[in-house]
Amino acid sequence: MSVFVAIADPVRRGILRILVDGPQRVVDIQRLLAARHPISRPAVSRHLRVLAEAGLVEAATTGRERHYRLDPTPLLEVRKLLSDLGSGDAADASRVPIAESALDALNTEVYRTRRERRRAASPDRSSRHAAEPDVTSHQIQEPG
Repeated sequence: MSVFVAIADPVRRGILRILVDGPQRVVDIQRLLAARHPISRPAVSRHLRVLAEAGLVEAATTGRERHYRLDPTPLLEVRKLLSDLGSGDAADASRVPIAESALDALNTEVYRTRRERRRAASPDRSSRHAAEPDVTSHQIQEPG
């Protein structure tokens, strides 16, 4: 999995921010994320799996506990790319710093692509939904 796909999700970026401070258990990550992202432990585990596949997170088992830690090595490639894109002469207006919101837009595009692939892979499900009428708020008339 690509590092860029892994960091496209705001929850996964939140997990990385938590792991910067040191290794954490899933339950601790969930508790720390709860303020900004209400999320279940299984969902945290799935996000950790994606981060591990991208090489951003490593797990170490100590007794019955599994601690996850950040491996910043793959982020060096991202940092270099962002540095290259953002560096240059201040008079060069063609270079624009990359904002955090740009990663959110990337996240939206990743989800859109996944949804389209799922629909293409299961035509039975999409044809069932296509038969249902599309009701929008302007089509609903109040009795009167």
